[in-house]
Amino acid sequence: MSSGRRLRPGLRLVRGRRPAAEVAEEARGRGLPARVAGPAASKQELLDAVAGALYFPAWTGRNWDALADALNDLSWLPTGPHVLVWSAPERLRDADPAAYATAVDVFREAAERSTRSPRPLTVLLVPDSDPQPPP
Repeated sequence: MSSGRRLRPGLRLVRGRRPAAEVAEEARGRGLPARVAGPAASKQELLDAVAGALYFPAWTGRNWDALADALNDLSWLPTGPHVLVWSAPERLRDADPAAYATAVDVFREAAERSTRSPRPLTVLLVPDSDPQPPP
């Protein structure tokens, strides 16, 4: 993200080795509400992380369809753009490639649909800036 450009809705990979918190802070500095989800090494961890980051209502299910529905709604959040920063997406990619692919598809579709919404969504994938070796 460069400070001179407007952040458009969509799914993007953030290049460079910066912590997710720094990327989120940069978005906030541009006046965009940014929330960090992750890291997650399983589908359930990711669903829980996104639900917590975006304050999903308690009734929201924890499956791919529920994630898609919630991301296409976001009516409980204020009107205006929103940024979801997914920290260390490679952890899910490495642990469960199929779940990673599904997550990316859900995020991409929701962000693309949101361009016509009062709550446009940008999802930023931020690789782990300091990978930890497995235990």
